[in-house]
Amino acid sequence: MHPYQERPRMDCAVDATMSVLEGRWKSTILCVLAKWGPRRFNQLVKSIEGISPRMLTKQLKELERDGIVERTVYPEMPPRVEYSITEKGMSLVPVLKVLADWGRENMFRNWVEIDTEGDAVQQDRVLADQN
Repeated sequence: MHPYQERPRMDCAVDATMSVLEGRWKSTILCVLAKWGPRRFNQLVKSIEGISPRMLTKQLKELERDGIVERTVYPEMPPRVEYSITEKGMSLVPVLKVLADWGRENMFRNWVEIDTEGDAVQQDRVLADQN
């Protein structure tokens, strides 16, 4: 690994933030943990369609290193491990919401979200450049 990849550029606050969020799955992992609370590894794999166990492990380790996710090992037999979002990680949730809002407004023209019972959500995802 090159030295510049180990340490992000910190002369720009946006770069510092993006260095924590970079990675295809990190924002999804954070959204799952923020919405559903602590999850075991296998629950996360099942919750995030398309992620491999190897990639989930890598992303969780990076998030843990940055203090965004906490790994708790319970002294049981067999051992139980849960991942949860930290207070520092929760402080990123409003940032993720703003990014999601921007994506809906600028990347998707026909995004429909209907919540009739508090649980039902329908989405029509069409990229803006395809319309």
